[in-house]
Amino acid sequence: MTLPKDYLTRVYAGVLGKIIGVYLGRPFEGWWHDKIERELGEIWYYVNDKPAVARPNKPLLVVTDDDISGTFTFLRAMSDYGNSLDLSAQQIGQSWLNYIIEKRTILWWGGLGNSTEHTAYLRLKQGIHAPASGSIALNGKVVAEQIGSQIFIDGWAMVAPGDPALAADLARRAASVSHDGEAIYGAQVIAAMEAQAFVEHDLNTLLDCGVSFIPPDSVIAGLIGDVREWHAKDNDWRKTFKRIEKKYGYDKYGGNCHMVPNHAVIIMALLHGEDKDPGVTFQKSLMIANTAGWDTDCNSANVGCLNGIRFGLEAIDRGPDWRGPVADRLYLPTADGGSAITDAVQTALSVANVGRALAGKKALAPKNGARYHFELPGSVQGFMPEHSSDSAQFQLSNVGGHSKRGSRSLCIRYQHVTPTQSARVATATFIPPEAIPIAHYQLLACPTLYSGQTVRAWVETDKKNDSPVTIKLYIQTYGEGVAGNVGDALRRVYGAAQTLKPNKTAKLEWEIPDTDGEPIAEIGLEISAQTSSDGRVYLDELTWEGTPTVIFKRPSRESQMWRRAFVDGIDQYDRWWNEAFRLVQNVGTGLLIQGTRDWHDYRVSSAITPHLCQRFGVAARVQGMARYYALLLCVDGGARLVKALDGESVLAEAHYKWTYGKAYDLMLEVSGKRIVGSVNGKVLFDVQDDDRPLLEGAIGLVITEGRAATDAVMVESGEI
Repeated sequence: MTLPKDYLTRVYAGVLGKIIGVYLGRPFEGWWHDKIERELGEIWYYVNDKPAVARPNKPLLVVTDDDISGTFTFLRAMSDYGNSLDLSAQQIGQSWLNYIIEKRTILWWGGLGNSTEHTAYLRLKQGIHAPASGSIALNGKVVAEQIGSQIFIDGWAMVAPGDPALAADLARRAASVSHDGEAIYGAQVIAAMEAQAFVEHDLNTLLDCGVSFIPPDSVIAGLIGDVREWHAKDNDWRKTFKRIEKKYGYDKYGGNCHMVPNHAVIIMALLHGEDKDPGVTFQKSLMIANTAGWDTDCNSANVGCLNGIRFGLEAIDRGPDWRGPVADRLYLPTADGGSAITDAVQTALSVANVGRALAGKKALAPKNGARYHFELPGSVQGFMPEHSSDSAQFQLSNVGGHSKRGSRSLCIRYQHVTPTQSARVATATFIPPEAIPIAHYQLLACPTLYSGQTVRAWVETDKKNDSPVTIKLYIQTYGEGVAGNVGDALRRVYGAAQTLKPNKTAKLEWEIPDTDGEPIAEIGLEISAQTSSDGRVYLDELTWEGTPTVIFKRPSRESQMWRRAFVDGIDQYDRWWNEAFRLVQNVGTGLLIQGTRDWHDYRVSSAITPHLCQRFGVAARVQGMARYYALLLCVDGGARLVKALDGESVLAEAHYKWTYGKAYDLMLEVSGKRIVGSVNGKVLFDVQDDDRPLLEGAIGLVITEGRAATDAVMVESGEI
């Protein structure tokens, strides 16, 4: 597989097209055409602030959505299993069990036989492997042929640029976890078209390519032929849509959201949206997909992704300001909470590096792996102006130059900054305030930045600035509300200031101080001056990495957010008990998880008190619900060091007498392939794991069928 020269940029355009499509169609998802026309009119731009769809007093644009979460989460099966072309449907199914938290993340939890994905998840949980988990034979034709396989498929196309056969084959494997029949064919068509769109722009050629991978007598193949014929006859997409309603409508294809009608809308939108100007094509195709109705965010997302790949960033930027309100932001709530707060650049880089691995190429790491590098044109990576009573006016833009290790930077153009009127720009490191109430697909996440980590940033002042400016890093943490009321107020904490004359470059370095257990909501940069000043500051890069030394506990300024900083993979995680953490699991094993994949060598410890449970303990290098190491005390009198990876295995075990109601200090240490487990200061296990070792991941508390509690969890960085 030969990669296009602009591969990463085109993947980025595909990711942007995907999320723009979701954010555009999500507010009226499920509406029918007549209602959309009547209440919103044609959908040429975002409508999240319209009275007919807006959440009271706070219209949200960037939201959690299964289309985004599933697309970029299930693809992680590739990297989790070594980026092998032999990746199986069964392994992709294992990734479902790892990243999904039942009834909380990614899927629509509509119940067995009602929600296709929920049905497939229950099959997987019962030990029925993919592809049987999604088969017509097991789940019935209607359930197996709903739309989900298509909405989750774009990532598999983007790792196979110019190789539609590979994309269609990967789509088949991925789709078969939860779907079968026509649902797989529709997914294969979209995947093949998107893969070929890296090297081919002509829409009819792409359609021919997509259809070539599915049976010619399939409903999807016949549908595409019909829509192409109707497009040739009709000069109005509404005429074609009426034909679709008559032959392929929801009354013909049952269930909640069938593949066939919605696939027809995608093909119609692509054909009738064609224009000589790629920018017009991008906008018009999205308008048609959304105004037609039905599963608007899903259809719009596939259309946006395909045209993003096909035409690149230029098409997105030539229309209205699609990117400004989005600011690259997207959320991926899964059991891997440290990856939930992310952006289109980080996501595109992750996808492209899978494609590079499949092509035998080294992974890309712009600016030596900096988290925020701004190397992709127009990218801002979630950085947005902070508006408050003491804020100065300023604008953000991505510009060429002003970089030590790259080619681009983030330009902060400020006006009239003073000692009391600052320009502040920040990006989220945890759930932002506006996303706290999101309920439909709740935003489960861990912070990405912690006390004890060192933030490094490179900045440059423009040579035309009219005076020196003072620059400093800051964070905001969640603490107590005003007047002693428990709330979600943000508290700003500053690093050291540097004053820079025009045309100067500086490195800002700051070890994040102890926040008393308050999670860090954002990281930002503040610019002020002694006299009213105009000018530009360039943020070249900003980054941190490694494991912090930190204690997770109940903060003195308590809000709900310190609890939400743990990804809740247990049945009950109550907030009103005396203990900081009370864990209750009714059936099976649950985990309470904190941290990120950036954590490698460290020790995690906690004094845990068990109450009527089968086993309890601490976990390290947690990569989800089914990938971790754990030190456990078990009801049969055994202490065990276990590894969860495609099932659970015991690395070592010993007899250890313990009783309910007494606290036990458990410590699990990981360094390279070495794992050491201690109870009450005594080393019980010291083993080496050479068989597919887990080398990175978060920490967790583990509970199996019962209750346990603790007041603090400590993480200490460094080798054993």
